[in-house]
This record gives sequence, structure tokens and C-alpha cells, in this order.
Amino acid sequence: MKTNQEYKNAALSVLNGNWAPVVVATIVMYIVTFVIQLFTPFIFLLVDPDTQLLLSTVLYIVTMVIPMFVITPLSVGYYNALNKLYLAGDDKVTSNMFKIGYSRVLRYVGGMLLMGIYIFLWMLLLVVPGIIKAIAYSLTPYILKDYPELSVNQAINLSVKMMKGHKMRYFLLTLSFIGWGLLGILTLGIGYIWLTPYMYTTTAAFYQDVKNEYIANGNML
Repeated sequence: MKTNQEYKNAALSVLNGNWAPVVVATIVMYIVTFVIQLFTPFIFLLVDPDTQLLLSTVLYIVTMVIPMFVITPLSVGYYNALNKLYLAGDDKVTSNMFKIGYSRVLRYVGGMLLMGIYIFLWMLLLVVPGIIKAIAYSLTPYILKDYPELSVNQAINLSVKMMKGHKMRYFLLTLSFIGWGLLGILTLGIGYIWLTPYMYTTTAAFYQDVKNEYIANGNML
């Protein structure tokens, strides 16, 4: 297994020369997310809940569903587009983000929703177990794409198996970006246009290393 610094160096090596398509994809993702989150709630204001209860209820559900079916697959597509860039040097990050994300919308929404429910239930017990489980589930977006033959629950369970013995390393890898995160805040969020792809390309490097080790140990996928 590589060190966390080696994952970050590998990510930077891939990103050098590919910052333009990566930054464009990141901006597109942020714009879509912002627009959906900004305007979706206004749908609920179209009716008077006191006079049209049924319609207002339907619209309320719509305000919950639209972000889920737009933002969730787009996020999964973004993670895997960067993974594809890291693995194969494919710099069509924006088109890959949409192509991957919306190729299996129900699968990605279902998988991420179920993962979120599991994390929420663990959080009800204690915060620390919830954080540990969130880390254990962190490879799920990649597994959902790489292994379509698995059910969403099997994909989540596979993430748990692959992360066994690696959760602390992943936690420390995440912590290593805190300084950059603070710098991003000082730049009024502009720095996140570069930090976000850096983080997730690093995560892709971590995922590939963990997956290769899992397979090398004779485990079945």
C-alpha cells in the first residue's frame, strides 16, 4: 500500500496538464447543484397550503425528489469521471460525469440513499460509530459503477470489506486536506474549484490501491 502523500502526489501528477477540463467539470457540477438547490424550494411556494393541501404535498415531495435525482447521480458521475481520468487518462471529465452519472440513475440514487440511511441509523447510536461507518462506506460510489452486477446493498457491504484495516488511513488522508480547505474558505470558496478535484482524484488513487490489494489477497469481487 502507498502512503497518503504518495496518493496525493499521484493525483497531482494526473491533474498536471489536465486542470482545464477538471476545473470546467467542477464548475459545471457546482452550477447545477446551486441552481437546483436554489430554485427547487420555490416550487413549494406556487400554491397556498391552506387551500390546496394535496397539491402542496405533491409539490413538497417534488422539491425533495428533484435534487436527489439530479445532484446524487451527478456527484457519483463526478467521482467516477475523476477516477477514469486517474486510471486511464481520459480527460473528457465533464461528458464522462454526465454519461456515467445518468447511465444508471436509479442505481446510484438507491445506493447513495441506502448508504445515507445506514449512516443516519448509526449516528442515532453515537456520533463516533456513525463516522466510522461513513468511512467504511466511502468507496460505495466507485463500487456502484465498477460492479453493476452487485446489488446496492452488496456494493455497500463490499466497501466495508475493502476498507477493513484502511479506515484510519482514509481518515488521516481526509484530514490532510483541512489546511487547503481553510485556504479555500479564505478565497471565498473559489479555491474549492481546484481543491475538490484534487481531493477526489486523490480518493480515486486510494480506491484503486485498496481494490488492488483486496483482489491480490484472493478475495472475490
